[in-house]
Amino acid sequence: MLSLYLTLLVAIIVIYYSCELFVNAIEWVGRKFNIAQCAVGTILAAFGTALPESVVTLIAVAFNTSAEQKDIGVGAALGGPLVLGTIAYAVVGLCIISFRKQRELGTDIDIDNNKLSRDQLWFVSIFIFKVLMGLLVFSIKPFAGFLFLAAYGLYFYKEMGAECVVGEEDIDPLTFQPKEKEPTVFWVLFQTFLSLFLIFISSHLFVKHLELLSGLWNMPPLLVSLLISPIATELPEILNAVIWIRQGKETLALGNISGAMMIQATIPTALGLFFTPWLFDFHLIWAGIMTLLSIFYLLITLKRDKLSPIRLVYAGAFYLVFACVFLLK
Repeated sequence: MLSLYLTLLVAIIVIYYSCELFVNAIEWVGRKFNIAQCAVGTILAAFGTALPESVVTLIAVAFNTSAEQKDIGVGAALGGPLVLGTIAYAVVGLCIISFRKQRELGTDIDIDNNKLSRDQLWFVSIFIFKVLMGLLVFSIKPFAGFLFLAAYGLYFYKEMGAECVVGEEDIDPLTFQPKEKEPTVFWVLFQTFLSLFLIFISSHLFVKHLELLSGLWNMPPLLVSLLISPIATELPEILNAVIWIRQGKETLALGNISGAMMIQATIPTALGLFFTPWLFDFHLIWAGIMTLLSIFYLLITLKRDKLSPIRLVYAGAFYLVFACVFLLK
């Protein structure tokens, strides 16, 4: 039992420092390949940090035959957006408050409200369709998975071609070339892929040992997939947000979260539709409802131009309500 807890602790530490390497490298990738800062967060960083959750879903639904394992995959596909849309945004708010003395802007948030609103509208429109698919039964349902992949492809295309209204941020020297003002492309890419590899391995290790721990505690598979596993697999996004907020780069932090939400709304959903019946019970429907309520709350806040750290913290309340009802039901 002690070794289990120690492994979890070591995995968290490795994930954190791997994220430090990743956020440093991915900013240089954006600079080297002339990619707008907004797309660095919503596309490049999001794609890298969303890998653990997508892999959990893929392994659960495609390489397991038991209904319990497939349920874990479907639960993970719902649990990821829930955690990102509630806990991740709350962590951003808490970090802004905690690091306010280290930040030039203090508790002010320097982001493009319209851009974040558009990202969330993209997510909501796809996520509603995702939940509806879980309530319907029809013969060609698996083919709907291609629509979700196409939706992300369209989002990717629009993001990569979009103009970013925020100014260019200062970038810390590349960790692997600390004395070079302009690191080479080779070392930028090497640090990026190495950090992604470490994030993937440590996240996978964390989830596996978390599942072992839940087995020792006799937790049901759905509880693991909706309440525990998503928090573990979304650690890269959450830790990236902590690092970028500390550096005063909330555009990248919030972009990473909103971009990862788009991936979680599409790719794991497509996998679930391809390999499972994709039918929701009460708990999955409840997860979908609370995710949507949290994002609607954020959209209203952005529309009124009232976004603030404390209002981001309030998004975490939706997860608490979800967890309470889930455990009591």
